[in-house]
Amino acid sequence: MAYLGRLMLRPSRRKSKWLPTLTRLQRNFASEHEQKTVRVGCASGFWGDTPTAAPQLIHHGKLDFLMFDYLSEITMSLLTAARAKKPDLGYAPDFVLFALGPYLNEIKRKGIRVVSNAGGINPEACAAALRQASKKAGVELKVGVVSGDDLMVQREAALEGATPTHNIHPASVHSLNAYLGAGPIARALDQGADVVVTGRCADSSMALGPLMHTFGWHGTDYDQLAAGSLAGHLIECGAQVTGGIFTDWHIVPDWHNIGFPIAEVDSSGRIVITKPAGTGGLISTGTVSEQLLYEIGDPRAYILPDVVCDFSRVQVQEVKDGVMVTGAKGSSPTDSYKVTATYMAGFKATAVCCVGGRRSGEKGRRTAEAILARSSTIFKTLGLPDFQRTHVQVLGAEDTYGPHASGGEGPREGVVWMSVQHQEKRALDLFAREIAAAGTGMAPGLTAIVGGRPKPSPLLKMQSLLVGKDTCQVTITTDEYSESFTSVTPDCIPASTYNFADQPTSKVHELPSGPNSYRLEELALTRSGDKGNSCNIGVVARHPALYPYLCQTLTSSAIAQFFAHVFPPGVDPLQYVKRYEVPGIHGLNFVLEESLGGGGVASLRSDPQGKAFAQMLLDFNLTNLPELNSICS
Repeated sequence: MAYLGRLMLRPSRRKSKWLPTLTRLQRNFASEHEQKTVRVGCASGFWGDTPTAAPQLIHHGKLDFLMFDYLSEITMSLLTAARAKKPDLGYAPDFVLFALGPYLNEIKRKGIRVVSNAGGINPEACAAALRQASKKAGVELKVGVVSGDDLMVQREAALEGATPTHNIHPASVHSLNAYLGAGPIARALDQGADVVVTGRCADSSMALGPLMHTFGWHGTDYDQLAAGSLAGHLIECGAQVTGGIFTDWHIVPDWHNIGFPIAEVDSSGRIVITKPAGTGGLISTGTVSEQLLYEIGDPRAYILPDVVCDFSRVQVQEVKDGVMVTGAKGSSPTDSYKVTATYMAGFKATAVCCVGGRRSGEKGRRTAEAILARSSTIFKTLGLPDFQRTHVQVLGAEDTYGPHASGGEGPREGVVWMSVQHQEKRALDLFAREIAAAGTGMAPGLTAIVGGRPKPSPLLKMQSLLVGKDTCQVTITTDEYSESFTSVTPDCIPASTYNFADQPTSKVHELPSGPNSYRLEELALTRSGDKGNSCNIGVVARHPALYPYLCQTLTSSAIAQFFAHVFPPGVDPLQYVKRYEVPGIHGLNFVLEESLGGGGVASLRSDPQGKAFAQMLLDFNLTNLPELNSICS
């Protein structure tokens, strides 16, 4: 049976009760997998998302499964620090207290099963808190736990065998977590878990796991695994696929009651993205296409733990209840896990203060430069080294636009952003004391330090690595079952197999030209996101006939030139830009490596995740085009 084949992944059972349960599972297999469609909802796209999403989906979503995504690279570092202070922390308490706890009776009554990575770096503690909450609510709840992603105990061995080469010292590592896959989640559900709590895993696996469990997909059903992964990818960021952060934000109704997403998936892998009836937001080919390109690299080789996905030929079509998504293809998984390491690199402090009056941009920049110069003088007097890095910008003066700023005298009000890095916390305390003095000794119009005097905090750098799957011991536990294994299967191949060349330009037949110029926003939708210190920007044509013009004009060279100001100084930006075609949705995907000033908590910028890069690109000017009506007719 395909179902049993999926489960044989080098198990080394401890107090396993698997064998006695085979007969029961075989009896249930046929009836369970007759279900034609599965509805998976997502009630959280990050730690801090609205708690109103859970009751909306529980009460009105007609769900089979509900997933909650809480983790990011930054979140893992915060949870590591929390557990260092108190051993029973290290998970997202909001999951138990606000998101799920108040609705335990309802999910049990409706038969909704839940999957969440709220376990962070302490999934066992999260499960214990959930069991306590269910006991208090009088609900019998079977909680499954997936662990094994935390590699801190074996960090020396893991880092020694990791690729690419790096210079991370094990003693400086703050967190080290592998992205586990959907297989362990499916197996916990196989064991009857009502709720599955994980640590770090691929976000999309929280949807793929329930689909594998329900339909009996096994490890070589590559196309179905790719489709299930795509379903998870589309809904994992919550309302981003239902109109949130959409390019055409002005047409999206009722943000206050925005609907959270549901992926309705059948056994063949056909997906319909929808939302509860009567909610706000918008589901269209545009919102789905934008999210498809969000935070991916090469769409021909989106590498996940269970499968390598090809999304380049995916097609989207509006249907009665939402948007149908088809065409995902899958290939053999790799023999390695993506692992994220965070490590200490000194301290940072950020000061934010308001400035008013004419030439606010100029006043703000000169004030910041004076504060930094005075601080450097104090450091020298005390025998301290100078700042390692500094970053100054004036929000409102379009500093983030670099050479594309509108110019002129500038705004009559702005916000000064000063962020600095130093190897010693004491130096940043001295810097912080010098900011208030600017209110009486520097530019006029300085008003308030937002948030008060800045407090130095650890600066954590992040690096993504590949670690062999055979080094990670994955463990699944439920109330009466425990099993450990490695997720290496015979079909696993080296990740380098999928290192395809990018597509810096397109071969486009000669296109009609004309005297017209258009901003990119008139021709396309855009969305940007981050992976570490890299930003990706997805571009989707508003009409299929416009796609050849985008391919012709938006080359790697053109994007590198447009964003030259975001890359490290003194380098050729073109070497950091990768371009990929996505013809199925008439799109392009650009990856801008080393473009975020370190990315995440390591960046000193006001936009450390590149969320505004896509908005900047909307001002890109395309020239020598015919009338749009003639192109699209």
